[in-house]
Amino acid sequence: MRAVVFRRHGGPDVLEQAEIPDPAVRPSDVRVRVKATALNHLDLWIREGIPSIPVEFPHVLGADIAGVVESVGSDVRGISVGDEVIVQPGQSCMQCEACLSGRDNACPSYKIVGEHRDGGYAELVSVPHHNVLPKPKGLSWEEAAAAPLVFLTAWEMLVKRAALQPGELVLVQAAGSGVGSAAIQIAKLIGATVIATAGSDSKLEKARELGADHTINYEKQDFVAETRRFSGRRGVDVVFDHVGKLTWAGSMRALDSGGRLVTCGATTGYDVGVDLRHLFYRRLSLLGSTMGSKGDLFRIVQLLGQRKLHGVIDRVLPLSEAAKAHELLADRAQFGKVVLVP
Repeated sequence: MRAVVFRRHGGPDVLEQAEIPDPAVRPSDVRVRVKATALNHLDLWIREGIPSIPVEFPHVLGADIAGVVESVGSDVRGISVGDEVIVQPGQSCMQCEACLSGRDNACPSYKIVGEHRDGGYAELVSVPHHNVLPKPKGLSWEEAAAAPLVFLTAWEMLVKRAALQPGELVLVQAAGSGVGSAAIQIAKLIGATVIATAGSDSKLEKARELGADHTINYEKQDFVAETRRFSGRRGVDVVFDHVGKLTWAGSMRALDSGGRLVTCGATTGYDVGVDLRHLFYRRLSLLGSTMGSKGDLFRIVQLLGQRKLHGVIDRVLPLSEAAKAHELLADRAQFGKVVLVP
């Protein structure tokens, strides 16, 4: 099959087109013909190299995948050749206490497609059968691929970890990212009031189109002062932060007393400080979050099919332009998702 692979860690230039063997189909696997795959910052980090995550070369990236079932393993039931599916990017054992409790993202053996095993930058991908779910009719391949990882992450952060409530005030950092654009929609679906930050006026306009009630250009404005001005109090109930070091201190200051900061990433750095006096005196909560459960993705896909949520796509590129797509993400030149099609 045709795929984009990398044979060593490095910049976007290490990505190359290649002919590699079709992925094997184990008894419990499903092989999917990829119709679209969306990028995440995870792709950039794996390409650059993470010491704790060894990959076998040549490696195929891509966690967000939509396509058509081409073949099924001998032990698979309820999934047929020709089914249109969305791939759940999180892989777990489905046997431990966490998995059986519906918390499979807390599984000790949790892995992500495209990270620990070959992903969707290819014509075909093979995944465990419990990692596919039906694609809603009427949802384009590109929209289907743009949704899983970022909506699952944002849902876990806002609904499960921060327990965002109707009427609360939430600050969404970096609204132009895929997870930021998903967070705005989920927060509005809950009934919260959204303040969104971004680094350009054009991105802020798109954030308002998604439902943001107030926007802040962090390149021109002090987002802490603006947040307090809009809230009319010390700050917000919840801060949604995946930026890391660049925004961390400000995100802490932007919280009202009793506020919750939830984070899923450290794009600009992970080494941050916490003034414990502010943490205990203001009764703040710091919440970490990783991905989300397979069950929650079913609910998210239902909402996508009902058009209550939608994947935000900046542009669609051919798979051959994967390196260009990586450069766009690294330069923060997109709003929402960049999608590749074989």
